[in-house]
Amino acid sequence: MTVVSHSVGIAKTRTLADALARVQSGMRVLVGGFGERGFPFMLVDEVQRLGVNNLTIIKSDGNEDDIGVGRLIAGGQVVRVIMSHIGLNRRLGQMINDGKIEAEICPQGILAERVRAGGAGLGGILSDVGIDTILSGGKKRVDVGGKTFLVEEAIRADLALIHAHRGDHAGNLTYRHAARNFNPLMAMAAEYVVAEVEELVPTGSLRPDDVVTPCVFVDAIVHVETGT
Repeated sequence: MTVVSHSVGIAKTRTLADALARVQSGMRVLVGGFGERGFPFMLVDEVQRLGVNNLTIIKSDGNEDDIGVGRLIAGGQVVRVIMSHIGLNRRLGQMINDGKIEAEICPQGILAERVRAGGAGLGGILSDVGIDTILSGGKKRVDVGGKTFLVEEAIRADLALIHAHRGDHAGNLTYRHAARNFNPLMAMAAEYVVAEVEELVPTGSLRPDDVVTPCVFVDAIVHVETGT
């Protein structure tokens, strides 16, 4: 994928179609949200409509059978998931068991830290979580200070789809309560970032101290009338 440069002083508001025009089959896609809280429903629905496939979805969970990323999974558009759990998605569980979707499951905190590391330009993190379990299979081990750790590789993606409570036309974002969850981390760990916002405000109207995701990390912003 070609790295997209970020422009700070330019309005990044787009129509839904324009914001996702560069989405392609085979992409690695970071999707914000914990269950339905802070989930970019409008963006994911558009990805489904586009019909792209062979996607790798990186998210905290698999939503439900026909909700959120569950719709992409049901449509056969996903070949691999990286998640902390499958959520209430029985279809995803069955497809994993049947070998139709490849799954990498890791503890939720480790997943968040791997994404954070990707956004920070790090190669990975060291952790002893799951070191004596099936989760350690195939991972490198290193000794630091007399203790053994697993090497958890950083996660980056081609595309991040995130949800924010409020954003300005430049792409500065704020979040509401628990809907913040994975969204700020994922905004830093992808080559192209699209944010859907519940409230779109003029550039400069957000207090600097309230901005969680600065505009430099956002490539396109889409206004949605209703959201999580």
